[in-house]
Amino acid sequence: MSAVRVLLADDQTLVRAAFAMLVESAGDMEVVGQAGTGREAVALARSARADLVVMDIRMPDLDGIEATRLIAADEDLAGVKVLVLTTYDTDEHIVEALRAGASGFLVKDTRPADLLDAIRTVAAGEALLSPGPTARLIARFLRSPAAPVTGGPDCLSDREREVLTLVARGLTNPEIGEALGVSPLTAKTHVSRIMGKLGARDRAQLVIVAYESGLVSPGSI
Repeated sequence: MSAVRVLLADDQTLVRAAFAMLVESAGDMEVVGQAGTGREAVALARSARADLVVMDIRMPDLDGIEATRLIAADEDLAGVKVLVLTTYDTDEHIVEALRAGASGFLVKDTRPADLLDAIRTVAAGEALLSPGPTARLIARFLRSPAAPVTGGPDCLSDREREVLTLVARGLTNPEIGEALGVSPLTAKTHVSRIMGKLGARDRAQLVIVAYESGLVSPGSI
């Protein structure tokens, strides 16, 4: 398997340098570019053929949310994943980033090993959505009625609504399968079918649907 090609986007040079050293220390990934602004990140995502962008939200010229939106909307960058960096308690834009097309978020003071695991998780096509923080953050900052999907849970079967609830709680496909007594492949099939019905591009958007529709509430986590 080829190494994950990582682009680092952060306006702080020291932060980028530290992340670059960490990523390069892993045997299964490599840094293919570093950007100090959102506009540079979009350009480098194209020219460096990155698989994944670690994107800070607060950047000059073009912020991480708009940069994420441009990457997600570019058909030529359809395979590029975005992992957003957030300061967590002080960052009120994480839901906007998920709506823009980010596949998950990472707390900026995360442990080094967790950063590498997060890159692997998102690069593999899974959304990085830890249950507790995701519940509190999304429930707190959901504002506008505009959702990034074309349907709601009403179009789902009872089993699909059950699966959507588990996705919103941060469970992986194997964990969903264990909870429902089915195989991970069956769980994956359910998730894919739900995404198709709702017009969602990834699991992150499924979580937003679950909260906006009231299917999941922060008190249930």
